[in-house]
Amino acid sequence: MASTCKAAGMRPLPRSFFLPAPDLVAPALLGKLIVRRARGRETRARIVETEAYLGRNDAAAHAAHGLTPRTAVLFGEPGRAYIYLAYGLHWCLNVSTLPAGEAGGVLVRAAEGEGALRGPGRLTRGLAIGAELNGCDLTRPGPLFFADDGWRPATIAVSARIGITQAAELPYRYFVEGHAAVSAPRTPVLARFPAASPIARKARRQLYSGILHGHGIRTSRPRQPGA
Repeated sequence: MASTCKAAGMRPLPRSFFLPAPDLVAPALLGKLIVRRARGRETRARIVETEAYLGRNDAAAHAAHGLTPRTAVLFGEPGRAYIYLAYGLHWCLNVSTLPAGEAGGVLVRAAEGEGALRGPGRLTRGLAIGAELNGCDLTRPGPLFFADDGWRPATIAVSARIGITQAAELPYRYFVEGHAAVSAPRTPVLARFPAASPIARKARRQLYSGILHGHGIRTSRPRQPGA
């Protein structure tokens, strides 16, 4: 698929964009741009797949065991890059969400750039993202930030998260269905909703509640600012 990234100047997403809970920020990031500036060159990639990790109330989240030197970024202000090495093989790009002191994060799983950046490892290799960018402020122009050029997917698909063993049944993976850069599904689509007319927070909560109860899942949720 040809790149849809526009050539106009990019402004970073504001910090307020990342203030809500991870399961609200994750679908909202679909269609946004990753802007990487290095060695006098700017590269852009459009996000097409994300996963939400809910912090202390999510067994799959790094922050589930509390504040540590490694998870300090997740407990800090929203809109910071949280980058870690997975399985000793590749770097993963995440962004912190929720107010400082409340841990939440969104993993960027795939993007459309100069080719299909399918999976977290290909994404970070393709954009030259590594440990040196951990903690980077993604809300300011710099070597790495997220931006919005107005493009939106027609529909957002929801499924269980993939590539994890704990809390893998929770429906916190979001993607542009049918896009060539999206990871292999491996889990069925649990819901679809239009991105052009976002569902109100209360309705979104009802959607997730129905999915969770339909699969016999009971989970506690963190406090949602403004929900």
